[in-house]
Amino acid sequence: MTPDDQRGRWVALIVCCSALFMTLLDVSVTNVALPSIARDTGAGPSELQWIVSGYTLAFGLVPVLGGKLGDDHGRRVMFQVGVGGFAATSLLSGVAPNAHVLIAARVLQGLAGGLVNPQVSGLVQQMFRGAERGRAFGVLGTTVGVGTAIGPLVGGGLIALGGPGVGWRLVFFINIPIGILVIFLARRLLPAPTESTPHRLDVIGALLLGGATFCVLFACVQYDALHDARLGWLGLPALVLALVFYRRERRLTDVGGEPLVDFRLFRRPSYVAGLTLAVTFFPAVAGLPLVLAIFYQQGLGYTAVQSALGVTAYAVGAAVSAPTSGRFVTRIGRPLVVGGAVTFGIGALALAIIAPHVPPDHAARSLAIPLFVMGCGQGALITPNQTLSLMDVDPTMGSTAGGVLQTGQRIGLAVGQAVIGAVFFTSLTGAGHAAYPDALRNAVVVALCFVVLAVAIGAHDLVRARRRTLL
Repeated sequence: MTPDDQRGRWVALIVCCSALFMTLLDVSVTNVALPSIARDTGAGPSELQWIVSGYTLAFGLVPVLGGKLGDDHGRRVMFQVGVGGFAATSLLSGVAPNAHVLIAARVLQGLAGGLVNPQVSGLVQQMFRGAERGRAFGVLGTTVGVGTAIGPLVGGGLIALGGPGVGWRLVFFINIPIGILVIFLARRLLPAPTESTPHRLDVIGALLLGGATFCVLFACVQYDALHDARLGWLGLPALVLALVFYRRERRLTDVGGEPLVDFRLFRRPSYVAGLTLAVTFFPAVAGLPLVLAIFYQQGLGYTAVQSALGVTAYAVGAAVSAPTSGRFVTRIGRPLVVGGAVTFGIGALALAIIAPHVPPDHAARSLAIPLFVMGCGQGALITPNQTLSLMDVDPTMGSTAGGVLQTGQRIGLAVGQAVIGAVFFTSLTGAGHAAYPDALRNAVVVALCFVVLAVAIGAHDLVRARRRTLL
């Protein structure tokens, strides 16, 4: 069976989704396991923060580099390396004797996960064309929705199965058999690397981009933990490094060199529009689930599992709309993405209106419909936007293009968690327990500002495309 066959391509996609599911699951599952980790290892609040954030930070550093390596040296090879590294670091996480070893293992795990994901988008580019590509990205969107929805439930089940001392370790051990199976199937089902001219890696470009990304992500991650505004000064070195990276990569592209990011990507209006829309929309996607979890657990006294069930409607909405949107994206195009952003905004507006007035005993039920609408909007935006962004990209640059898009999304996620989280916690400062609903409303209003900006970018791209058609 080869991915050139109709059935083989879809089976290969399932292999890719399995790896993607594993990397996503490890984020939400770990959140539920934190109390057990604290009891078993003696980890304090700062260490627990880095057990989660270390993975997120490392994950955001390598997609562009990983995508470039996949384009140049074979996506199947880099996919297997990433999955193997993820399984090995999961083992290290599971046997970690203390919090410091666990933090180091989680950072390595994030690097491996960040290597896997750009290969998935590149492989979809390589194996599918036209309407089939939209459907394939729809399947990826469903994987994201399902992984987000069941992660906390899986974590709670494993912790209950293994008990307080072993259960949190099972959260990491579960990745090992999955990883081994995925590596074996990838060898048989994913397309083999094609013969290509050897390429030299742009090490300086990788260091410049990695440094700029690190400054942004580190500042956002640490702000979540410390709420220290002085971290904003890291934006200055980030800006300098980004400008130097831009000048270098632009020059290498113009002279026919071997840049880390080929700037011919940005000559495609559909890719630029999709990237900027993702960067502006993802802050809302990241920030609201974060403050909702705090609202449920600290504001209403829900358990972690109850909190996870409280946002299940959001994940269900995304899982329902992603495959449907993927099926129609090639027919509808960018209006579908703009409609998704508007739908998400409508749900968020309803959430802001309802949240201050719901009784605590019925909060999850009362907020289910707005959250479902928001999830539908997310599913109708993220998957189609990815499809349309990569539609005109040369498949030989598919992993690099996907890596740049994922880096933009990661930066958006980190900024959203920092900004929306800051508004939420500032609204609670000096206020009593009853301030949580108002704090949630204020956070949603800030998220709506990001959504409005994303809608404006999508609408501008629609107008631009219609003008080009008329000309």
